[in-house]
Amino acid sequence: MAPGETPPLLEFAEVMRHLRAECSWKQAQTHRSLARHLLEETHETLEAIDVGDATGDWAHLREELGDLLLQVYFHAVIAEEQGEFTLDDVATDVTAKMMRRNPHVYGTAEQRATIELDPASVTEAWETAKAAEKQRESPLEGLPPGLPALLMADKVIDRMERAGQPLDPQVGDAGEGNDQGADVGTGIGDRLLALVAESRDLGVDPEQALRDAVRRRL
Repeated sequence: MAPGETPPLLEFAEVMRHLRAECSWKQAQTHRSLARHLLEETHETLEAIDVGDATGDWAHLREELGDLLLQVYFHAVIAEEQGEFTLDDVATDVTAKMMRRNPHVYGTAEQRATIELDPASVTEAWETAKAAEKQRESPLEGLPPGLPALLMADKVIDRMERAGQPLDPQVGDAGEGNDQGADVGTGIGDRLLALVAESRDLGVDPEQALRDAVRRRL
């Protein structure tokens, strides 16, 4: 970056503030009206990741990350106007969160010495720090109801295990060998839940595994 040149992230923030002031469509938007765009851009980003994995070309991901960043900035600029919080507040909060939840990097010397550096141990340290922050009354508190079903099942199994209340993923006989709609649905649901539990045991993301399986058949 040349001397005196505005850092790109700061320039983008100013562009969004200017557009919010001068563009009638952007002036009309609210957090709620932008929600569908955030969801759409998230799915397009996931698609770009799949394409990059398959082709080695990550240019599309670069573009989609920009569109996702646009949504973050857009919400932050609206919040600034309403006196709720600022873009700097968002960055400050997430920076502090990363430092709290990565004690193997930012913790005390004692914390760094006691946490193993393998991914599983780092995950446990993150979850321990998160639990201390959230102080949830229920293991399932805070789970977004709109999560995709496979991801929801994965999260529920994980949280219940951590709470010492593991689910029973055993597949029952419901729905096997008959054509009763409700029973068939129950049986399939049980088998899907068991597959999610198996995926967790193998360290596989069931959501991504299913996406990959569908893509291989297209």
